[in-house]
This record gives sequence, structure tokens and C-alpha cells, in this order.
Amino acid sequence: MAGMRFDENRLGNSGQAYAKAAAEGRGALVAYLTLGFPDVPTSIAAMVAVVEEGADAIEIGIPYTDPVLDGPAIQRSGTSALDRGVRTGDVFAAVEAVATAGVPATAMTYWNLVERYGVDRFARDFAAAGGAGLITPDLTPDEGDEWITASDAAGLDRIFLVSPSSTDERIMSTVAQCRGWVYATSVMGVTGTRTNAPSAAPQLVERVKRLAPGIPVGVGLGVSNGDQAAEVCSYADGAIVGSAFIKTLLAAEDAGTPDDFTALRSLAADLAAGVRRRP
Repeated sequence: MAGMRFDENRLGNSGQAYAKAAAEGRGALVAYLTLGFPDVPTSIAAMVAVVEEGADAIEIGIPYTDPVLDGPAIQRSGTSALDRGVRTGDVFAAVEAVATAGVPATAMTYWNLVERYGVDRFARDFAAAGGAGLITPDLTPDEGDEWITASDAAGLDRIFLVSPSSTDERIMSTVAQCRGWVYATSVMGVTGTRTNAPSAAPQLVERVKRLAPGIPVGVGLGVSNGDQAAEVCSYADGAIVGSAFIKTLLAAEDAGTPDDFTALRSLAADLAAGVRRRP
């Protein structure tokens, strides 16, 4: 929401992208891209290309063998990345590149990957690379004591998820442990592009802002074009886009030109224009 004032103590590093966008009277664009698809160097180049077209922050998706919350496009890209040898540790090169490009770098990761790497070690290495924080879709605050301690020690943000089914009590307890911003999943189920923005999203954002004000709220799951991004940013602080970006890279891969970012850049530019207007 344009002009929304946030609690500076809650913004951390990743929330600065939302604060900057709000100061400019617009929403923020957060772009999700899969680490390692079509390969590690090309995926990092794609992240930088999206920043060049106007993305305010990058969400680096770390591939996982059992991505139960991911839709078909992200699952396919992640499976391909794993088959080609991507490792959790490759995220640090991506983080460094995104941070160098001038926007916050967060990672979306299933918690098992961080546990296997070592929670404290991951937090230290992620922060050392210039990372802003983690989005942990399968970790809730009441099960996250180890991550809360490690993220505090490393100065990293914690982005937890709320959904339309979250009770008022769950929203308040979840947001209380967030730093940076809050991820509002606007529909129940797996990720993927949709023809219309889900009707539950405005109500969910209103609840979060009423029950736990002072921290930015980004809406994800379904945004695929500039008009939808504009609609989301009429009530939320930012639009999170993943599957739509991944589909452009999958199409380029299928065409035998995996490093052709023409469609990726065009989509990013359309979305960046969308968050800068109202529907």
C-alpha cells in the first residue's frame, strides 16, 4: 500500500525493498527463480537480469527432492537442477550476485536442507555472502527455536507464511516472529500461475495488517502478469512471482536456447510496470 509506514525495527534487511517501494508510492516486486535451472551460472544470470528489469528483491528457490508445496513448473525446474548436480551450497554464489546487483536476496528453502547443512553454519555462510534472510514454508515459528536463535545471531530475516486458513491467534504469533516481511499465501494448495488473483487474498492481507501491523505483507501464489501485480499491490505491499518466471525459462530450455532471457526480461518489465500502477 502506497505510503504505508512500517516499524523500522521489524524491517530487517529484506523489508527495506518494501519500504523503498512504499516511499515511491508503489508496491514491490519479488521474483522467485530456481537455483541451478537450467544450470547454476545461467540461473544466477537470470536473477540479475530480472533485477535489471525492475525487480525489487529476489527469492532464490533451493531445489528439494520432495517439493510438496511447489507447482508443476517449479517442480520441473527443481528436478532438472538436482539432476544436473545443484547443491545447497550453491546458493551462496547466487546470494552474492543478487546482493551485488543491489537488491535483497532471500532464499526459499525446505527446512530439511538447512538442517542437513547445519543451521548455525548455514546462517553464518548465508549472512557472509550478503543474504537478507530465509523464507521457510514448512517451518512454523513454534517449531523454529533453533532457526530463531541462529538467525538472530547472524542478523538474518525470518519470513514465515500465513494463509487464509490461519486463525487470528496463529497470524499474531507467526507475525510476531517475522522480521523483514510476512509471506501471505493467497490460496490453499501448491504454487502456480492463475488467470485471476484469488479472492481470499485481500481479506487475508487486511487481517494481517489489522492484527499485526507494522511489517510489510507480500502476496504470493498465482501472479502472472502486470495487471495482476497491480491488483495485488492495491491492497498488499508487494507481489511475489515465481511460476510465471520459471515458465519462460522452461520454454527457452525446450527451444534449445536456455540462455535466451528475452521472454524473462519482457515478463519482468511488465510486472515491474504493474507494481508501479493501480488497476
